[in-house]
Amino acid sequence: MFDKILIANRGEIACRVIKTARRMGIQTVAIYSDADRHALHVEMADEALHIGPPPANQSYIVIDKVMEAIRASGAQAVHPGYGFLSENPKFAEALEAAGVAFIGPPKGAIEAMGDKITSKKIAQEAGVSTVPGYMGLIEDAEEAVRISTEIGYPVMIKASAGGGGKGMRIAWSDAEAREGFQSSKNEAASSFGDDRIFIEKFVTQPRHIEIQVLCDTHGNGIYLHERECSIQRRNQKVVEEAPSPFLDPETRRAMGEQAVALAKAVGYASAGTVEFIVDGDKNFYFLEMNTRLQVEHPVTELITGVDLVEQMIRVANGEALTLRQEDLTINGWAIENRLYAEDPYRGFLPSIGRLTRYRPPAEGTLGAGTVRNDTGVYEGGEISMYYDPMIAKLCTWGETRAAAIETMRNALDSFEVEGIGHNLPFVAAVMDHPKFVSGDMTTAFIAEEYPEGFEGVTLAEPELKRIAAAAAAMNRVAEIRRARISGTLNNHERHVGDEWCVSLQGQDFEMGIAADHDGSTIRFADGATHRVEGDWTPGDSLARMTVDGAPLVLKVDKITHGFRIRSRGADLRVHVRTPRQAELARRMPEKQPPDTSKMLLCPMPGLIVKIDVAEGDEVQEGQALCTVEAMKMENILRAERKGTVARINAGAGDSLAVDDVIMEFE
Repeated sequence: MFDKILIANRGEIACRVIKTARRMGIQTVAIYSDADRHALHVEMADEALHIGPPPANQSYIVIDKVMEAIRASGAQAVHPGYGFLSENPKFAEALEAAGVAFIGPPKGAIEAMGDKITSKKIAQEAGVSTVPGYMGLIEDAEEAVRISTEIGYPVMIKASAGGGGKGMRIAWSDAEAREGFQSSKNEAASSFGDDRIFIEKFVTQPRHIEIQVLCDTHGNGIYLHERECSIQRRNQKVVEEAPSPFLDPETRRAMGEQAVALAKAVGYASAGTVEFIVDGDKNFYFLEMNTRLQVEHPVTELITGVDLVEQMIRVANGEALTLRQEDLTINGWAIENRLYAEDPYRGFLPSIGRLTRYRPPAEGTLGAGTVRNDTGVYEGGEISMYYDPMIAKLCTWGETRAAAIETMRNALDSFEVEGIGHNLPFVAAVMDHPKFVSGDMTTAFIAEEYPEGFEGVTLAEPELKRIAAAAAAMNRVAEIRRARISGTLNNHERHVGDEWCVSLQGQDFEMGIAADHDGSTIRFADGATHRVEGDWTPGDSLARMTVDGAPLVLKVDKITHGFRIRSRGADLRVHVRTPRQAELARRMPEKQPPDTSKMLLCPMPGLIVKIDVAEGDEVQEGQALCTVEAMKMENILRAERKGTVARINAGAGDSLAVDDVIMEFE
């Protein structure tokens, strides 16, 4: 077995590989850019080597720099993680020439399957059902429009060397095909150093289901069942689960056998994933093969008990698989939520900054469920604009799908993240959405269920009452503490009343409190009662309580006359007042926000790539105004209404902060 391996990656996947290597007794070497000098993977590794400036195309994906780090460290093998150089055949070739083992597939398999155009041709020749499309290279935007018209809209424009949702656009018209081609080409060149583009038919109402395969160099190959990855935003997976709630055993076996056959046809060895789109009749079509470890691999590990990183290392060391297909059963259910530094209230735009608070839920088996959190950050660390915005992958396991979802709900409510915008409220909302709970979702789920974007969660009255009761109980504890403060004037003792009005989500609940040593009984004006118990001290940011015996986890911040409470995707300002205070509060006028309707504000920290208009230009609704690049993604900002550009305050190459004014309109 190898004595030392280098991880040619960063963030959570580098940390993930280090954990398995450490358990196997293998030393690890991390590489880092200037931006990652104090990153978690650098702290975890046995040694670390600097490889360049923050941009990935000047550090992590520069083969010569990575090879120099390998030589300096004396590492015998390299694990590439995902992204960066993981599917670059030139990197695999360089390692082979240097006599260093690549913990991944052979160079030929990477070239055959890593290139989406070639892989589709091979799949067609092997008799695998594929999506209609144009497999040749596309020279310019006008050719892209012509091909799209021939295939028939909608079409998917994709980078040949792409992955992770980058270099991908859906086009529904000639204009979108023309624009999407150029954006995909730019993103592909920036992220992968390969700007080749192809186009295929976009299948509407599809489910995205992928098969995990594992092959060795001795001709053995198995599939470790499937993962459902249909909850996606901009072709980037957000929620994954294993197994799929849609497949039956026959379809699962057919997809698995076909995936293994395809892998063997290209001499594949290591872990890999064959992705399919599946229609409502369970017809499946080959989409692509990812010749690397997938981001969502933990859910497969949770239902099979197989450490995929360990298997990759052993295969790279020349060992034969000891696992057999008949040994691989499905044990329970696992769900993964990707925690991104993206603000769901601002159209999921990237957010950067310092993690002033980062407290994941406790990991391990808790009751009937299991919690796992793969992460590459820590409290006090910084989220950089140079890399992918994923912070962590929160996974839960349960004996049933319902149990895994419930464990995930409580884990999300317990996950504390402050200092940046993040998508915790959104994924919490998904976990409660009827379509997700039923398992009846497609890749259009987010677009269909949140067409105007995510604006938070509106809780039903039963849940509101549970939170109102908990807030009243917490307020009573805080009031008693305030009443005991020393230094009060004589004969001016503070008394804690029993009658309160709790206001949240536009509703007022009048109630009375009867407290005892173990908790409080809340009596609502309509006669309903709730028993609240728990351990919360004023100042605690997390309240773990039970209401009528059912668990309730709340993130809590103090505000005037109450609390800011976050639970199940809802962000609530909860005011707890005496009846008289509540009566007076209803008479207070609401403060109106400033008018920014005549300004184009920068929605996230980023770099201005280009300005598409000039001062004095008349613009139409939907017209492109400028392009902002952040976290390796191009974002086109468009006019919300007809108007005239009065002033432009920024130009190409400028770095802007959130809400900086890019341009003003008459």
